[in-house]
Amino acid sequence: MRFTGSILLIATLLAACGDTGGFGPSRNSPFGVNPKGQAVDGLVVGHRLMAAGEPELALKAYYRAAGEDGITVDTLSAIGSANLALGRLGQAEQVLREALKQDETFVPALNNLGVVLMERGKLGEARLVFQQAYALDSGQSDSIRDNLKLAIARTENRVYDDANEVEGEFQLVRRDKGQYVLLTEL
Repeated sequence: MRFTGSILLIATLLAACGDTGGFGPSRNSPFGVNPKGQAVDGLVVGHRLMAAGEPELALKAYYRAAGEDGITVDTLSAIGSANLALGRLGQAEQVLREALKQDETFVPALNNLGVVLMERGKLGEARLVFQQAYALDSGQSDSIRDNLKLAIARTENRVYDDANEVEGEFQLVRRDKGQYVLLTEL
């Protein structure tokens, strides 16, 4: 009888630690969260966090998306954009180049790589990257056209007068799923 009581006590304790069997969330789940529900796509979460000015958290969400959906050109471009927003220009450039190895026609990755190259002072290469992005976009994106115009202005300005710097500051902005654009004020 004593042995049966011990088994009953252990079974009760194990049941209390495990799933509640459909009678509601376990006591370890946050209030209002269905542990069996579907999670929101990591890219969507990351884009929202980027828009909220939280690139570090966005980067974690993008890594989660890469773990769940695989390393796609979308996730690589998003990871590169988050690294750019964090000022990690070397990492951003490396990840964006990797994204372009997967799809060399992916306009958001081209645009973001152009931003990184401009920030790193590689104006000639940035100009070429923006030209390629603009051509692939068929000139439909005003922001890419503006980025190209700024890159041209900066490279031409460097050729004629190194002391006369073109004023303007770059700003990365998300357009759609996996698409970021660069805005600047001239």
